[in-house]
Amino acid sequence: MSEIVYLNGEFMPPEKAVVPVLDRGFIFGDGVYEVIPVYSRYPFRLPEHLRRLQHSLDGIRLANPMSDAEWTGLILDIIARNGGDDQSVYLQVTRGVAMRDHAFPKNAKPTVLMMSSPLVTPAAELVESGVPAITATDYRWLKCDVKSISLLGNCLLRQQAVDAGAAETVLFRDGYLTEASASNVFVVKDGKLLAPPKNHLVLPGITYDVVLELARANSIPLEVREISEQEVRSADELWVTSSTKEVLAVTTLDGKPVGSGRPGAVFHQMHQLYQDFKRTVMRQAA
Repeated sequence: MSEIVYLNGEFMPPEKAVVPVLDRGFIFGDGVYEVIPVYSRYPFRLPEHLRRLQHSLDGIRLANPMSDAEWTGLILDIIARNGGDDQSVYLQVTRGVAMRDHAFPKNAKPTVLMMSSPLVTPAAELVESGVPAITATDYRWLKCDVKSISLLGNCLLRQQAVDAGAAETVLFRDGYLTEASASNVFVVKDGKLLAPPKNHLVLPGITYDVVLELARANSIPLEVREISEQEVRSADELWVTSSTKEVLAVTTLDGKPVGSGRPGAVFHQMHQLYQDFKRTVMRQAA
């Protein structure tokens, strides 16, 4: 739990942070968020996270309350005020406090919240064994590229995985892969890495981008295109990626083995490349 949080210009203990009940984030889920992994007290891919924040704010027609320099200063401040070298910084911007009305208020001031928690990445045994996943129909809204705090659909789909003893729910819409309830998804078939394209049906993942960059830099065959449900179910390898999961192999899908039922060779290559990339970034930041 965050030792110190930031709320609307002030740092305080989390138990002191109070938001009015008429905040549109509480009433309507009218806001956006970002989650930034921090390694050795350095925010990973911060410019990319801030660009995605701007994209989300533009998507809900909410003016950014801060410049990138101001966000950067605040993020570094919240990291310094909380313990632990590896952290997960959460920031949220809502449209602010106004009388309940679906239409946007004219003069509301955005509510800005920032907090930190320990960054928990997959344990070594999960990296070695992989994780189970289930599948479901993607019934979420059609602006999944906006990192909205309205996450009820994702929560319901994630709970399906929890109820099934699985780590994730892989989603299909109209017969094609979109993403998972809280991750992007990659497929490996015949040595080629397949990735769904960025569009309004998937969140533009920061880790997704790193995986594509590493694949291209290391001559891993790569194709970004729509991926059918059948291709997913017959995959040699299946991965989920996110800021907290990093790169993690899925080894069973709906109770059936993916490929050999063990993390594959391309996964092991990408996992090592990702860890090496992180270490390089941290050395450059030191």
